[in-house]
Amino acid sequence: MARRKNRILAFQAIYSWDVNSASLEELLEFNWVDEEKLERMGGENLLFARMLISGTIENIEKIDDTIKEHLTNWDFDRINRVDLAILRMSTYAIMFQSDMPASIVIDEAIDISKEYGSDDSFKFINAILDSIRKSCRAA
Repeated sequence: MARRKNRILAFQAIYSWDVNSASLEELLEFNWVDEEKLERMGGENLLFARMLISGTIENIEKIDDTIKEHLTNWDFDRINRVDLAILRMSTYAIMFQSDMPASIVIDEAIDISKEYGSDDSFKFINAILDSIRKSCRAA
């Protein structure tokens, strides 16, 4: 459950970075998160969220290019910003975290999209991430 909470924090930070142009430093301080919630999570647990956030933002061009390569009949600029934040974070994990099984990354992305996305977000995200998984892990 700690990893899920970290992924949700990372997704929220990446969304904020995209929509509000928040700086990486601001995001990694988690000033936008309730202090009590941060204390419950503990500093050590936040390392995973920080790694997802910084890794995604630092590799954003490569991540976005990869997402674009796997879009079929869909324009990148039309992707819902919530879906895009989930896709970016998950694509980072698939591409750069070889110790993390892609199936777990995709399952987590689907669960987050069911909670925060639109009704059909999970289908779209599943299709894109599965395509990315097949091309990245086969390479």
